[in-house]
Amino acid sequence: MALIRQMDFASTFKSHWFSSDPDVADKKIQSDLKSSCEIPTHLAVIMDGNGRWARMKGKTRIEGHIAGVDSVRDIVEACAELGVQCLTLFTFSTENWKRPEKEVSALMQLLVKVIGRETRELHDNNIRFNVIGNMDLLPEKVRTVLKGTIELTKNNSKLVLNIALSYSGKWDIVQACRAIAHEVSAGRIEPDSIDDQLFNSFLSTASMPDPELLIRTSGEFRISNFMLWQSAYTEIYVTNTYWPDFRRAQLYEAIREYQNRERRFGQTSEQIQNKTIAAGKH
Repeated sequence: MALIRQMDFASTFKSHWFSSDPDVADKKIQSDLKSSCEIPTHLAVIMDGNGRWARMKGKTRIEGHIAGVDSVRDIVEACAELGVQCLTLFTFSTENWKRPEKEVSALMQLLVKVIGRETRELHDNNIRFNVIGNMDLLPEKVRTVLKGTIELTKNNSKLVLNIALSYSGKWDIVQACRAIAHEVSAGRIEPDSIDDQLFNSFLSTASMPDPELLIRTSGEFRISNFMLWQSAYTEIYVTNTYWPDFRRAQLYEAIREYQNRERRFGQTSEQIQNKTIAAGKH
Protein backbone atom coordinates (compact mmCIF):
# COMPACT_ATOMS: atom_id res chain seq x y z
CA MET A 1 0.00 0.00 0.00
CA ALA A 2 1.52 3.31 -1.11
CA LEU A 3 0.43 5.04 2.08
CA ILE A 4 2.82 2.89 4.09
CA ARG A 5 5.66 2.72 1.60
CA GLN A 6 5.88 6.50 1.53
CA MET A 7 6.26 6.79 5.29
CA ASP A 8 9.70 7.39 6.76
CA PHE A 9 10.28 4.73 9.41
CA ALA A 10 13.87 5.73 10.08
CA SER A 11 13.01 8.18 12.86
CA THR A 12 10.55 5.73 14.43
CA PHE A 13 13.01 2.96 15.28
CA LYS A 14 15.92 3.39 17.64
CA SER A 15 18.98 1.27 16.94
CA HIS A 16 19.00 -0.30 20.41
CA TRP A 17 16.68 -0.76 23.35
CA PHE A 18 17.82 -0.30 26.96
CA SER A 19 20.62 2.26 26.81
CA SER A 20 23.96 1.06 28.14
CA ASP A 21 24.42 4.57 29.58
CA PRO A 22 21.22 5.02 31.62
CA ASP A 23 20.01 8.43 32.68
CA VAL A 24 20.96 8.93 36.33
CA ALA A 25 17.90 11.04 37.15
CA ASP A 26 15.60 8.45 35.57
CA LYS A 27 17.19 5.64 37.57
CA LYS A 28 16.69 7.66 40.74
CA ILE A 29 12.98 8.09 39.96
CA GLN A 30 12.64 4.37 39.34
CA SER A 31 14.44 3.55 42.58
CA ASP A 32 12.15 5.87 44.54
CA LEU A 33 9.06 4.28 42.98
CA LYS A 34 10.29 0.79 43.84
CA SER A 35 11.09 1.68 47.43
CA SER A 36 7.99 3.78 48.18
CA CYS A 37 5.38 1.10 47.47
CA GLU A 38 4.69 -1.90 45.29
CA ILE A 39 4.98 -1.69 41.51
CA PRO A 40 1.98 -3.15 39.62
CA THR A 41 2.62 -6.73 38.62
CA HIS A 42 0.34 -6.38 35.59
CA LEU A 43 -0.11 -3.02 33.91
CA ALA A 44 -2.66 -2.52 31.11
CA VAL A 45 -2.84 0.45 28.75
CA ILE A 46 -5.52 1.70 26.37
CA MET A 47 -3.35 3.57 23.87
CA ASP A 48 -5.75 6.24 22.67
CA GLY A 49 -5.37 9.54 20.85
CA ASN A 50 -3.10 8.79 17.88
CA GLY A 51 -5.62 10.21 15.41
CA ARG A 52 -6.33 13.35 17.41
CA TRP A 53 -2.60 13.92 17.95
CA ALA A 54 -2.08 13.68 14.19
CA ARG A 55 -4.98 16.02 13.38
CA MET A 56 -3.66 18.58 15.86
CA LYS A 57 -0.32 18.54 14.05
CA GLY A 58 -1.75 18.52 10.52
CA LYS A 59 -0.68 14.94 9.89
CA THR A 60 -2.52 11.84 8.63
CA ARG A 61 -3.99 9.30 11.04
CA ILE A 62 -1.45 6.66 10.04
CA GLU A 63 1.34 9.13 10.84
CA GLY A 64 -0.21 9.36 14.30
CA HIS A 65 -0.05 5.58 14.66
CA ILE A 66 3.58 5.57 13.52
CA ALA A 67 4.42 8.28 16.08
CA GLY A 68 2.87 6.08 18.77
CA VAL A 69 5.47 3.36 18.18
CA ASP A 70 8.14 5.38 20.02
CA SER A 71 5.83 5.62 23.02
CA VAL A 72 5.37 1.84 22.97
CA ARG A 73 9.13 1.32 23.06
CA ASP A 74 9.68 3.79 25.89
CA ILE A 75 6.89 2.34 28.02
CA VAL A 76 8.04 -1.24 27.40
CA GLU A 77 11.58 -0.33 28.44
CA ALA A 78 10.45 1.57 31.54
CA CYS A 79 8.14 -1.26 32.65
CA ALA A 80 10.90 -3.85 32.24
CA GLU A 81 13.30 -1.67 34.24
CA LEU A 82 10.72 -1.13 37.01
CA GLY A 83 10.06 -4.85 37.37
CA VAL A 84 6.54 -4.95 35.92
CA GLN A 85 5.95 -8.60 35.04
CA CYS A 86 3.21 -8.16 32.43
CA LEU A 87 2.35 -5.21 30.21
CA THR A 88 -0.82 -5.44 28.12
CA LEU A 89 -1.31 -2.88 25.35
CA PHE A 90 -4.72 -2.48 23.71
CA THR A 91 -3.53 -2.26 20.12
CA PHE A 92 -6.56 -3.03 17.91
CA SER A 93 -10.07 -3.89 19.03
CA THR A 94 -12.66 -6.04 17.28
CA GLU A 95 -14.63 -2.82 16.82
CA ASN A 96 -11.67 -1.26 14.98
CA TRP A 97 -12.39 -3.55 12.02
CA LYS A 98 -15.25 -1.11 11.28
CA ARG A 99 -12.79 1.68 10.49
CA PRO A 100 -12.15 2.72 6.86
CA GLU A 101 -10.57 -0.14 4.89
CA LYS A 102 -7.64 2.05 3.89
CA GLU A 103 -6.74 2.80 7.51
CA VAL A 104 -7.14 -0.82 8.63
CA SER A 105 -4.91 -2.02 5.79
CA ALA A 106 -2.29 0.58 6.69
CA LEU A 107 -2.42 -0.45 10.36
CA MET A 108 -1.92 -4.11 9.48
CA GLN A 109 1.08 -3.27 7.33
CA LEU A 110 2.50 -1.04 10.05
CA LEU A 111 2.09 -3.89 12.54
CA VAL A 112 4.03 -6.27 10.29
CA LYS A 113 6.77 -3.66 9.82
CA VAL A 114 7.09 -2.89 13.51
CA ILE A 115 7.05 -6.47 14.81
CA GLY A 116 9.41 -7.59 12.06
CA ARG A 117 11.96 -4.95 13.02
CA GLU A 118 11.58 -5.24 16.78
CA THR A 119 11.56 -9.02 17.25
CA ARG A 120 15.32 -9.36 17.70
CA GLU A 121 15.44 -6.48 20.20
CA LEU A 122 12.62 -8.03 22.23
CA HIS A 123 14.39 -11.38 22.29
CA ASP A 124 17.82 -9.95 23.08
CA ASN A 125 16.33 -8.09 26.05
CA ASN A 126 14.59 -11.19 27.47
CA ILE A 127 11.06 -9.93 26.73
CA ARG A 128 8.34 -12.46 25.90
CA PHE A 129 5.91 -11.39 23.20
CA ASN A 130 2.33 -12.59 23.41
CA VAL A 131 -0.96 -11.84 21.64
CA ILE A 132 -4.51 -12.02 23.00
CA GLY A 133 -7.49 -11.68 20.69
CA ASN A 134 -9.17 -13.35 17.73
CA MET A 135 -6.14 -13.93 15.51
CA ASP A 136 -8.28 -15.78 12.96
CA LEU A 137 -9.52 -12.39 11.75
CA LEU A 138 -6.01 -11.13 11.00
CA PRO A 139 -4.43 -11.30 7.53
CA GLU A 140 -2.25 -14.39 7.03
CA LYS A 141 0.95 -12.34 6.75
CA VAL A 142 0.24 -10.65 10.08
CA ARG A 143 -0.45 -14.01 11.76
CA THR A 144 2.78 -15.44 10.38
CA VAL A 145 4.91 -12.59 11.72
CA LEU A 146 3.19 -12.64 15.12
CA LYS A 147 3.53 -16.40 15.53
CA GLY A 148 7.21 -16.22 14.63
CA THR A 149 7.87 -13.62 17.32
CA ILE A 150 5.79 -15.52 19.88
CA GLU A 151 7.74 -18.71 19.18
CA LEU A 152 11.17 -17.06 19.31
CA THR A 153 10.53 -15.27 22.62
CA LYS A 154 8.39 -17.89 24.38
CA ASN A 155 11.04 -18.76 27.00
CA ASN A 156 11.97 -15.17 27.90
CA SER A 157 11.25 -14.07 31.44
CA LYS A 158 11.99 -10.39 32.08
CA LEU A 159 8.62 -9.04 30.95
CA VAL A 160 5.58 -10.35 29.10
CA LEU A 161 4.60 -7.85 26.42
CA ASN A 162 0.98 -8.71 25.84
CA ILE A 163 -0.57 -7.25 22.68
CA ALA A 164 -4.39 -7.14 22.63
CA LEU A 165 -5.06 -7.42 18.90
CA SER A 166 -8.46 -7.99 17.31
CA TYR A 167 -9.56 -8.17 20.94
CA SER A 168 -12.62 -7.24 22.97
CA GLY A 169 -13.62 -8.05 26.52
CA LYS A 170 -16.98 -9.40 25.37
CA TRP A 171 -15.28 -11.68 22.84
CA ASP A 172 -12.97 -12.96 25.58
CA ILE A 173 -15.90 -13.81 27.86
CA VAL A 174 -17.94 -15.40 25.07
CA GLN A 175 -15.08 -17.58 23.86
CA ALA A 176 -14.47 -18.71 27.45
CA CYS A 177 -18.17 -19.57 27.89
CA ARG A 178 -18.17 -21.48 24.62
CA ALA A 179 -15.08 -23.48 25.61
CA ILE A 180 -16.52 -24.31 29.03
CA ALA A 181 -19.81 -25.37 27.42
CA HIS A 182 -17.91 -27.81 25.20
CA GLU A 183 -16.13 -29.24 28.25
CA VAL A 184 -19.45 -29.64 30.11
CA SER A 185 -21.01 -31.29 27.07
CA ALA A 186 -18.09 -33.73 26.87
CA GLY A 187 -18.49 -34.60 30.54
CA ARG A 188 -15.09 -33.23 31.54
CA ILE A 189 -16.51 -30.42 33.71
CA GLU A 190 -19.44 -30.55 36.12
CA PRO A 191 -21.64 -27.42 35.93
CA ASP A 192 -21.55 -27.04 39.71
CA SER A 193 -17.74 -26.85 39.61
CA ILE A 194 -17.73 -23.66 37.54
CA ASP A 195 -16.45 -20.76 39.65
CA ASP A 196 -14.33 -17.64 39.20
CA GLN A 197 -11.07 -19.57 39.21
CA LEU A 198 -12.21 -22.07 36.60
CA PHE A 199 -13.65 -19.32 34.40
CA ASN A 200 -10.35 -17.42 34.60
CA SER A 201 -8.56 -20.47 33.27
CA PHE A 202 -10.50 -20.25 30.00
CA LEU A 203 -9.83 -16.57 29.33
CA SER A 204 -7.09 -15.44 26.95
CA THR A 205 -5.17 -14.15 29.99
CA ALA A 206 -5.36 -17.46 31.86
CA SER A 207 -1.65 -17.57 32.72
CA MET A 208 -1.50 -13.96 33.94
CA PRO A 209 -2.61 -12.09 37.06
CA ASP A 210 -5.38 -9.55 36.64
CA PRO A 211 -4.09 -6.01 36.00
CA GLU A 212 -3.71 -3.86 39.09
CA LEU A 213 -3.52 -0.65 37.06
CA LEU A 214 -5.23 0.35 33.81
CA ILE A 215 -4.04 3.54 32.12
CA ARG A 216 -6.09 5.27 29.44
CA THR A 217 -4.60 8.11 27.43
CA SER A 218 -6.42 10.97 25.62
CA GLY A 219 -8.87 11.78 28.44
CA GLU A 220 -11.73 9.41 27.59
CA PHE A 221 -13.53 8.00 30.66
CA ARG A 222 -14.42 4.53 29.45
CA ILE A 223 -12.70 1.16 29.14
CA SER A 224 -13.95 0.50 25.59
CA ASN A 225 -14.68 -3.21 25.91
CA PHE A 226 -11.18 -3.98 27.21
CA MET A 227 -10.49 -6.77 29.71
CA LEU A 228 -13.99 -6.54 31.20
CA TRP A 229 -13.69 -9.60 33.46
CA GLN A 230 -10.05 -9.06 34.39
CA SER A 231 -10.55 -5.40 35.37
CA ALA A 232 -13.18 -6.01 38.05
CA TYR A 233 -10.88 -4.54 40.74
CA THR A 234 -8.34 -2.74 38.60
CA GLU A 235 -7.38 0.82 39.49
CA ILE A 236 -8.10 3.12 36.53
CA TYR A 237 -5.93 6.13 35.69
CA VAL A 238 -6.99 8.58 32.95
CA THR A 239 -4.69 11.19 31.46
CA ASN A 240 -5.45 13.86 28.86
CA THR A 241 -2.10 13.15 27.18
CA TYR A 242 -2.41 11.65 23.69
CA TRP A 243 -0.60 8.35 23.26
CA PRO A 244 2.26 9.64 21.03
CA ASP A 245 3.19 12.07 23.83
CA PHE A 246 2.86 9.51 26.65
CA ARG A 247 6.33 8.52 27.81
CA ARG A 248 7.97 7.22 30.95
CA ALA A 249 7.53 10.52 32.84
CA GLN A 250 3.75 10.18 32.44
CA LEU A 251 3.97 6.48 33.33
CA TYR A 252 5.77 7.31 36.57
CA GLU A 253 3.04 9.80 37.48
CA ALA A 254 0.37 7.14 36.93
CA ILE A 255 2.24 4.67 39.13
CA ARG A 256 2.68 7.29 41.86
CA GLU A 257 -1.06 7.87 41.96
CA TYR A 258 -1.69 4.11 41.99
CA GLN A 259 0.66 3.74 44.96
CA ASN A 260 -1.29 6.40 46.88
CA ARG A 261 -4.61 4.65 46.46
CA GLU A 262 -6.09 2.25 49.00
CA ARG A 263 -7.16 -0.99 47.35
CA ARG A 264 -9.96 -2.41 49.53
CA PHE A 265 -11.50 -5.18 47.41
CA GLY A 266 -14.89 -4.69 49.06
CA GLN A 267 -13.52 -4.33 52.59
CA THR A 268 -13.47 -1.22 54.78
CA SER A 269 -10.45 1.02 55.29
CA GLU A 270 -10.29 -0.13 58.92
CA GLN A 271 -10.05 -3.77 57.88
CA ILE A 272 -7.21 -3.02 55.47
CA GLN A 273 -5.35 -0.96 58.06
CA ASN A 274 -5.74 -3.66 60.72
CA LYS A 275 -4.39 -6.30 58.36
CA THR A 276 -1.42 -4.08 57.55
CA ILE A 277 -0.69 -3.56 61.22
CA ALA A 278 -1.02 -7.28 61.94
CA ALA A 279 1.29 -8.15 59.06
CA GLY A 280 3.89 -5.72 60.37
CA LYS A 281 3.97 -7.50 63.74
CA HIS A 282 5.09 -10.77 62.20
